[in-house]
Amino acid sequence: MKTSLPEPGAPLGHFVSDAPFDPYAAERKTEELQAVAQASQFQLMWWQFRRHRMALASGIFLILIYLMIIISEFLSPYNLHTRNIDFIYSPPQTLRFMHEGAFVGPFVYGQRMTLNMDNLKRVYTDDTSDVQKLRFFCRGDAYKFWGLFKSDVHLVCPAEGGQFFFLGTDRLGRDMLSRILYGARISLTIGALGVMMSFVLGIVIGGLAGYHGGWFDLIVQRVIEVLQSIPSIPLWMALAAIIPVTWSPIFVYIGITIILGMLDWTGLARAVRSKLLALREEDYVLAAQVMGAGSTRIIRRHLIPGFMSHLIASATLTIPGMILGETALSFLGLGLRPPITSWGILLTEARSINIIALYPWLLYPVVPVVLVILAFNFLGDGLRDAADPYK
Repeated sequence: MKTSLPEPGAPLGHFVSDAPFDPYAAERKTEELQAVAQASQFQLMWWQFRRHRMALASGIFLILIYLMIIISEFLSPYNLHTRNIDFIYSPPQTLRFMHEGAFVGPFVYGQRMTLNMDNLKRVYTDDTSDVQKLRFFCRGDAYKFWGLFKSDVHLVCPAEGGQFFFLGTDRLGRDMLSRILYGARISLTIGALGVMMSFVLGIVIGGLAGYHGGWFDLIVQRVIEVLQSIPSIPLWMALAAIIPVTWSPIFVYIGITIILGMLDWTGLARAVRSKLLALREEDYVLAAQVMGAGSTRIIRRHLIPGFMSHLIASATLTIPGMILGETALSFLGLGLRPPITSWGILLTEARSINIIALYPWLLYPVVPVVLVILAFNFLGDGLRDAADPYK
């Protein structure tokens, strides 16, 4: 579409803004610029991070997930080890609100089980005449909150004498929703504790190697090359197999955490070393040395803040890697062992193709694994962009 040009010598159109005149707009602009100039590094990061909608939503999601694991016992409809022997491999029940055109509230229909004699499969059907209203803030299965004191208060419970299997049950009739909520505590904390260990090792070893160099740097680089040349999963399997089977579950948990933490520090240490090699020649580092600052203070107060974005990105990407590592080890039978429950242990129930074909809800524990890993990746992208001083 062609636009017509005005005739030579014709007057140009004059446009006037209809917006009301604001005499204080310039002053507010000046105040905003002063606030930015006086803001701390973390304030600038927060202002930039809020503009990344996906990262902000992922951060809120992860905060809610980590708050949830504090009260897993309260949120779970059943105790972790409660067995419903009359409902083995029961499919997920549909949560309903309307019955015969009338609003009843959240409820499920009762289930009736029949045995298919052709393939010996349990077949469950809804009994529409059995309306089982859910109870909230109710008393149900007894549990020990964090193993400290006993309680039986739950957020939601099945009706008296009824059942509520929102995600189905496993081969022992245990509620999958409750086991996923309990397993989140182990899978999420093992990633957080492992990344704290690898973070400390990576910053300390990589920082000393990059700042001082010399023989220490040479030894560290050779050790990193050897560790990175070994495939991670076989190395994890070999170290996990060393853990004695006689250890208690809590010691196995600590051992797996140490293994994951001690094998994931190499990438962070190499990144820290490369940045310190470039930053240690800056003038402000020389000025700090002349003023008598020690190596620890220079690294902690002057060098590490200069590449905070790299550290944040590495941390947020390491946590999902450790969650996957624990899941893989437990899935292979070399990680955590019952009675400890994690997402990896829950997935061991679905190792058989026949089980997956007949009872696909046993794969539901993979859903929170995927969601948490995606959330950490989005959060890492947002934090990296917010902490990037050159953005």
